[in-house]
Amino acid sequence: MSTNSINGATDQESLTLPLLTSHRSLANSTSQVAIVGANVCPIESLDYEIAENDFFKQDWRTRGKIQIFQYVFMKWSLCFLIGVIVSLIGFFNNIAVENIAGIKFVITSNMMLFNRYGMAFLVFSVSNLVLTLFASIVTAFVAPAAAGSGIPEVKAYLNGVDAPGILSLRTLFVKIIGSISAVSSSLHIGKAGPMVHIGACVASLLGQGGSKKYRLTWKWLRFFKNDRDRRDLVTCGSAAGIAAAFRAPVGGVLFALEEMASWWRSALLWRAFFVTAVVAIVLRALIDLCLSGKCGLFGTGGLIMFDVYSANVTYHLIDVPSVLLLGVIGGILGSLYNFLLDMVLRVYNLINEKGIFYRIFLACSISIFTSCLLFGLPWLASCQPCPADASEACPTIGRSGNYKKFQCQPGMLVGSESSLNHGLYAVLGAASFLGGSMRMTVSLCVIILELTNNLLLLPLIMLVLLVSKTVADAFNGNIYDLIMKVKGFPYLEMHSEPYMRQLTVGDVVTGPLQLFHGLEKVGNIVHVLQTTTHNGFPVIDDSPLSESPVLYGLILRAHLIELLKKKVFSSTPVPIGADAFNQFSASDFSKKGSGNGDKIEDIEITEEEMEMYLDLHPFTNASPYTVVETMSLAKARVLFRELGLRHLLVIPKISSRSPVVGILTRHDFMPEHILGLHPLLFRSRWERLRIPLSQLFKIF
Repeated sequence: MSTNSINGATDQESLTLPLLTSHRSLANSTSQVAIVGANVCPIESLDYEIAENDFFKQDWRTRGKIQIFQYVFMKWSLCFLIGVIVSLIGFFNNIAVENIAGIKFVITSNMMLFNRYGMAFLVFSVSNLVLTLFASIVTAFVAPAAAGSGIPEVKAYLNGVDAPGILSLRTLFVKIIGSISAVSSSLHIGKAGPMVHIGACVASLLGQGGSKKYRLTWKWLRFFKNDRDRRDLVTCGSAAGIAAAFRAPVGGVLFALEEMASWWRSALLWRAFFVTAVVAIVLRALIDLCLSGKCGLFGTGGLIMFDVYSANVTYHLIDVPSVLLLGVIGGILGSLYNFLLDMVLRVYNLINEKGIFYRIFLACSISIFTSCLLFGLPWLASCQPCPADASEACPTIGRSGNYKKFQCQPGMLVGSESSLNHGLYAVLGAASFLGGSMRMTVSLCVIILELTNNLLLLPLIMLVLLVSKTVADAFNGNIYDLIMKVKGFPYLEMHSEPYMRQLTVGDVVTGPLQLFHGLEKVGNIVHVLQTTTHNGFPVIDDSPLSESPVLYGLILRAHLIELLKKKVFSSTPVPIGADAFNQFSASDFSKKGSGNGDKIEDIEITEEEMEMYLDLHPFTNASPYTVVETMSLAKARVLFRELGLRHLLVIPKISSRSPVVGILTRHDFMPEHILGLHPLLFRSRWERLRIPLSQLFKIF
């Protein structure tokens, strides 16, 4: 198809290149590698375009009102199931974490009451270490794709990047168990990221269209055997994950819209809202169950994180400067956090490359270090008396509660100059830092409002988020985009780089190009499939079917393998006609479940069959998207991204010997590939205007 030669980076650029540049193949094919979870794995692109071959057209012609009703009914039914299952998992995770962590803290605090500080630290640190060790072992040996928050992997999937195992059943179970253990081990991690990944896994598994392995091949499930419908379900699953993590249904929908999804439409908005509404209702019912004392000592369903319910929240114009300053500080600290995280991930990668043992050892080391800090740092602060207006027993001993022996010092930096209390400043500070790190505005604002249950905070939260995002954007990208870049995911941003307008598609398409004739010899097909990893091939017609070579369409690798399995061969190069409809059905060419694709190595072809012919016309997408070789690269990129394509055919402007110049894939639009082919091009003006954090702190 096309080749890619990536030049060596200079010392100044080495901090911004993906970690996997050295792992990538020189061939810029559709099969590349990226860090998925904790392992380096091959990745491919998803195809949201419908392959309109003769079988697809025949299938649509035969559909009646009953089939259309089945399709619509199953869409809403699966959305309902996603909401119910994700809410149950989220509730179970919350109760499990509260009980496991609560028992640990009660035992530790009881020992401290009897001045057994050494034993208390031992119990605290050992329990944290055991939980971390368990989560690490399960993840490393069972499902490495479950490592990390999972949001970058899901976001890349919704952009069209398919990585093995990220949405499998094994990953789902390990993600649930691992997140419970890791959060309970007092590591500074949360449940939001894992819940997004869990929601995406649930949605993907429900939308795979059945399973032959488990004999779940009900005809009603066959409608979702394509990437487009699965993408919509995974989007709804990610929204449900946020809704279950924070009990923020509207925030979950907006999170999926603002941060996760690359394609959106009104029908998807309606279904995502329905899913999160189901999550909210189920969680409300389960929380009422816990309020009756049936969820353990600590399982009270504490999903409201910030207790800022005061109806008397007032602020004046004099409070605005301090809020603006808080937004600036949050933006700087958030961008600094992203910068440091990028450096830390590169160090982690060097350790992870040494093997599983080093990964587990790294996790255990972090657990011990965190336990030391959590147990030791409170001793540096003096104890303060309990507040007189405390709404609960103070201090809380032997159970969960808000008041412990370790208290922060009273008084505020702007206490005498502001009417805002310290709790409100804490919420605004959290919003400011998150805005500076995640760069979300609308969804984060709504999530915080749903968490605090106080609409009076809206103007201040909006202001602090706008300021923090604006400040942070001057330094680097948001945290999820940085992680995807470091891991090597070929994520297509919404905007095109200015230098792409200086190039045409012919400037980045390189050979050699592999193509087939409409009537092709079986041996040629097998040879190409065995010697390449391409997933799409142009099909052309020439003499005697056409006076001059003409592009007929595009055929997918999976469809070719299906044809070779069924062995619909002929001894002479003649069209097979209507017989194909009797031997195949549209479901034979639908998308298989995750990891279930057939391989060319599994098909046995005899020498006699190698000399036979195969008519590709009925199985070829006769209306693929094409662009002229003189089209600007920026315009072609917009077309490629907005339509969710996997292959974009490039045709010559004037008649030539070949009707196809080449094929553009996702990797042809990556800046690393383009600048590798044309190293003299300047990066975008925006990139050059950004202030490197290292230079900023040198100035200070």
